[in-house]
Amino acid sequence: MSKYANATQPTEKSLNYVVPIILLIFFGLVYAMSLRADNGFVSFILIGIALVTIVYWTRVIKKMVVTQKPKFTAREQESKNWVYDLIKGDNETVFVAEVPGPEDKIAVRLIDGILYIRGSQGFSKEVQIEGPKEMEIGDFKYRNGVLTLRIRTSEAL
Repeated sequence: MSKYANATQPTEKSLNYVVPIILLIFFGLVYAMSLRADNGFVSFILIGIALVTIVYWTRVIKKMVVTQKPKFTAREQESKNWVYDLIKGDNETVFVAEVPGPEDKIAVRLIDGILYIRGSQGFSKEVQIEGPKEMEIGDFKYRNGVLTLRIRTSEAL
């Protein structure tokens, strides 16, 4: 699972508290400026224009913050399309998947039942391997972009 899966984003609820507070501060500043102005009619028109501008930009900023997607969304979609095979036997598990890059750029580790795979072009995946905690990678083959691993369980060790 990706480390970005639980990333927090601003929600509509969190912005519903912030936006009115900002609006009240701006309205207060505009009102304070209007009290200092000597010309009544001109200051009234300028206050109206300032308030309309504040409301417009507040809506634009709120829409930008809520609809802006994080930069890692494309990687999440790529991980959903990534397919691998996990074939379980009595004493071993065979893992087969497509991994981009040359063989010297491929890195594989098995730690506490999680298989970590790293390839080139920023490719990195984690796969949960069910079974006993005592497992090790017995055989590593990589040909034409296809990675094949034989993972031995504790009974086979």
